[in-house]
Amino acid sequence: MTDKINQVAIVGGVHGNEFSGIYLIKKYQAFPRFATRNSFNTELVWANPEAHYANKRYLHADLNRQFKNADLSNPALANYEQSRAKVLNAQLGPKGNAKTDLLIDLHNTTSNMGACLILTQAGPFYNRLAAYVKMVMPEAIISRDEDHFAAEDHALMCTVGRYGVLVEVGPQSQSVLRQDILELMHTMTQHILDFVELYNSNSLPELPKHTEAFRYLHSIKLPMNEKGERIGMVHKNVQDNDYQPINPSDPIFTLFDDSEICYDGGVTVYPTFINEAAYYDNNLAMSLNEKVLITLDDA
Repeated sequence: MTDKINQVAIVGGVHGNEFSGIYLIKKYQAFPRFATRNSFNTELVWANPEAHYANKRYLHADLNRQFKNADLSNPALANYEQSRAKVLNAQLGPKGNAKTDLLIDLHNTTSNMGACLILTQAGPFYNRLAAYVKMVMPEAIISRDEDHFAAEDHALMCTVGRYGVLVEVGPQSQSVLRQDILELMHTMTQHILDFVELYNSNSLPELPKHTEAFRYLHSIKLPMNEKGERIGMVHKNVQDNDYQPINPSDPIFTLFDDSEICYDGGVTVYPTFINEAAYYDNNLAMSLNEKVLITLDDA
């Protein structure tokens, strides 16, 4: 196979207070059989240890927003996370000509998203991976996150690899561990590694022709007044209902005067990252998605 995956990197702890990825890396370091397969090598990476020691998401800037090609090549961007991104790019990339064939970036979220495989690029490899993971793990959610952008324009860590995906699992509070969430992350990661082994040996099982997925549209903010102060919160009917439909005119926010703000779009959308704690610095309430189908061209 001309497209064989020879080098895999599993990265945890891009955000210092997301403990599942960090401890899954520690588990795999202690028990390497979980991270290895016969047909490829695996590198285990703890991305942002200093932020973890400080018990923060990041020290100076979100590490998972530092990987655009233009930023990686800009020496003026030199705070801790910006510098760390350049080190990781040299270690695992360089982006655009990477020594890493597949980068698996592990994250957990405070939102009730279950186990979510996030694809930032399109193409046959990603389509087959999505179909396989959904087939063997029916509870998995497949997300296509702005996969129309070229990799060089993506700021995410996983785009350093020739291929790259995120494993996003929740709900999990910041700076804690949860067994159920760690097990979900482990299970999805194992399925990805199994897929690569089968892909390399050209022995994938028959995959479903169509796989349901969700494509990111845009994010919406919490209600605020002219001073930039929050005046409401996510509606209780929306809270914890990630990937459940929001229809036109459904209430999405409750204001502190007990009035409601309803969704004013014209089509049904599907929310994710609902009330994510890490996004409060930007007052983001949720991301809205459309439902799409991933179709295998060769099925």
